[in-house]
Amino acid sequence: MTSRLAQSEQPPNEPLTVSELTAGIKNLLEEGLPPFWLTGEISNFKHHTSGHFYFSMKDEEAQIPCVMWAGRNRNLRFTPRDGMQVVVHGKVTVYEKRGYYQFEVWQMQPAGVGALQLAFERLKQRLHAEGLFDEDHKKPLPEYPQRIGIVTSPTGAAIRDVISVLRRRWPAITIILRPVRVQGAGAAEEIAQALEEFNAYGEVDLVIIGRGGGSLEDLWPFNEEIVARAIYASALPVVSAVGHEIDFSISDFVADLRAPTPSAAAEMVVPQAAEVKRLLWHQLQRAYLHLHRQMQTQRERLQRFAGSYGMRRPIDALHQHSQTLDEKHHRLQQSMQQVLAQHRRDIAHLYHRLQALSHQNILRRGFTLVFKDDSGSLVSAAAQLQPEDRIRLQFAEGQAHATVQSTQP
Repeated sequence: MTSRLAQSEQPPNEPLTVSELTAGIKNLLEEGLPPFWLTGEISNFKHHTSGHFYFSMKDEEAQIPCVMWAGRNRNLRFTPRDGMQVVVHGKVTVYEKRGYYQFEVWQMQPAGVGALQLAFERLKQRLHAEGLFDEDHKKPLPEYPQRIGIVTSPTGAAIRDVISVLRRRWPAITIILRPVRVQGAGAAEEIAQALEEFNAYGEVDLVIIGRGGGSLEDLWPFNEEIVARAIYASALPVVSAVGHEIDFSISDFVADLRAPTPSAAAEMVVPQAAEVKRLLWHQLQRAYLHLHRQMQTQRERLQRFAGSYGMRRPIDALHQHSQTLDEKHHRLQQSMQQVLAQHRRDIAHLYHRLQALSHQNILRRGFTLVFKDDSGSLVSAAAQLQPEDRIRLQFAEGQAHATVQSTQP
């Protein structure tokens, strides 16, 4: 195919197909350019549920899309984020499905690492080696908590957001706040002491620790060893909710559950109270499990395909199909959200129809209900009455008593 692409003259009756052209360009780029180091700023970073990293690297005048497969990024010692200057090693590849080139990253490291970041990485490595991050040690969260302890600042936006979400989702919840400083000297010691006090108290189902976003220095108390060991020693489940979604702290790795934000923590620890929403959520989970099985089946097919005889670049083909699956997964999630919204509209419509059929609404349109005074029975025909019978008239608002003068069939 590459030889055909390189021909200076090509008969018009032998045109290339789009697939042939793309494959030829892919071969020229991937075979013609050796692996190299590249530096730039990360933007549009996305950590997909498949584990892959998708992002762009840019400088003042240009940018290039990048991908780092889950097998490559699993051992990174830092979390990439938008705006971070990095140095990466890899090669140029072509994503044939969309016909564009991208940089496949094999290695990544920060372009410049400060003292706090180095301290963070060293403590993270040491605690990981000691087993503080082990999944076997993590405790499950109760499905229906009744009392929740919160360790945070009493004046920050985080506590207001958490209380608002908890009250909206699970109104019966009891919230116990242990106020602490969340930045500055002595903050780490206060957080650790608060966790010890909640464990001694023992009358809560779980504890949320956290704060809103800030700089690495602002979030540093949650990177202190004393806080990490207090979380590890806690008999109560601990949820870490520090900063924004892109922020990671040592407490996130030690805690039984990491939430991207304080508001997200509140969403994750209590269920939704409304029965209709629980039903829709159950349907959504069933759809998700079905999708997961489909994706697993496709991945197994891709694995068999990648290991088949005659494949020139089996790993490359697997990556191409995996990226396509990620796109389909995203589109299906959007479709499921649309179905969920339609169900809500249908339920609201049925509710309004039931209201329109209420007997109270019929009375408001000028109709009345007639009852016999002596027996209290409902009168549906004039033949049920005799002159001088006492009757009671029921209106939409109030009632009246009357005497029958005469009747007509």
